[in-house]
Amino acid sequence: MTVSYLKSAFGAGVATAFLTLGATAPAQAEDLTLCWASWDPANALVALSKDFEAKSGHKMSFEFVPWPNFADRMLNELNSGGKLCDLMIGDSQWIGGAAENGQYVKLNDFFGKEGIKMSDFIPATVTGYAEWPKGSPNYWALPAFGDVVGWSYRKDWFSRPELQAEFKQKYGRDLAVPKTFAELKDIAAFFQNREIDGNKVYGAAIYTERGSEGITMGAMDVLYSFGFEYQNPDKPYELEGYVNSDKSVKGLEFYKELYNCCAPPGSSDAYMSENIDAYKSGQVALQMNFAFTWPGIHADPKVGGDKSGYFANPAGPDGVQFAQLGGQGISVVAASDKQDAALEYIKWFAQPDIQAKWWQLGGYSALRAVVEDPGFATSQPYAQTFLDSMAIVKDFWAEPSYASLLQASQKRFHNYVVAGQGTAKEALDGLAADWTEIFDDEGKY
Repeated sequence: MTVSYLKSAFGAGVATAFLTLGATAPAQAEDLTLCWASWDPANALVALSKDFEAKSGHKMSFEFVPWPNFADRMLNELNSGGKLCDLMIGDSQWIGGAAENGQYVKLNDFFGKEGIKMSDFIPATVTGYAEWPKGSPNYWALPAFGDVVGWSYRKDWFSRPELQAEFKQKYGRDLAVPKTFAELKDIAAFFQNREIDGNKVYGAAIYTERGSEGITMGAMDVLYSFGFEYQNPDKPYELEGYVNSDKSVKGLEFYKELYNCCAPPGSSDAYMSENIDAYKSGQVALQMNFAFTWPGIHADPKVGGDKSGYFANPAGPDGVQFAQLGGQGISVVAASDKQDAALEYIKWFAQPDIQAKWWQLGGYSALRAVVEDPGFATSQPYAQTFLDSMAIVKDFWAEPSYASLLQASQKRFHNYVVAGQGTAKEALDGLAADWTEIFDDEGKY
């Protein structure tokens, strides 16, 4: 991060938009527990929160759960009314259930009192992380960590003259960042089973994990750009002909083709950590993964620095270009006995200077004052890709029945893509039927 960027982001003119904590700290300090997933950004938040402890007098504790167990552990905590968590950085898809079940504190009055405006945050993160119902001004979280599925690639391999020449002879174009998924597949196939520096390498690490959400995040990341729609835009919960449209079928067929042709061995149950390992160990030319991985890749001694590059999700066959939204908002847990102190934390976290430090430490700020600063795009090699990606996001269902909807897609996608059962059309027909049954049970029809 450049010095000039930090100075402008910390500028007094921006910071005065929020109140500081100084005069409002309570006489009695509280011990607060923040719950989140166990990953690199959580470590960055621990470091960032030392500022809050110093200014407020409160002591922060953290409960971090590995991603494969995160949803089960934290949704059980919310559903049981447990008091472990005062603050929760919950997944974007939980917002509907947490709001309707009274598990998160509604933040509208607090935001109004403190001058925190949702218009100051990236619109997609407000919709994805804070709103329920979607499109309404009802807020249950503050956007905390912007994230999106994108790609890292071995820039050093792409730049080798002998590989450039061979690729151009075969495909009639330069070996470069792909503009379409068809080009991405060509690149992955070109590297599959190739020997580089005496090592056998492979094309692309993609999401296939069955147990939590992995293959859904990966398949949807591709299906969006092929024209997939969750429902009739003019008639909510009408799924037939949208979930299983011809374009959706072609997208799912493509995802299976990419898996079959170009994934490294042992990729039948791969998600974030497996893809990171495959990329950092030098096994693959391309890696599908959330943007949170990019700071770690850039700093990695083997694949970091100029050896890696980053690009946003490519376009589909009709030029449509979307990407799967990740990321989370931070909420106050309704069962907490320390809600006032927890609200202080959110007030502190929302400040522009804190958000700029958050970006500097490896967190992805959703505050527009940070990401729209003139120096942001060049502050890290992946910053512009983050901006490009956040401009094209879509997200999975955030309905209260999110878990059931996800279980259905995980089963249908994995059975077809990885296990090779049936056709893409049959998988999506089945998924449309599964989802319709779930919504019918909820009285949506």
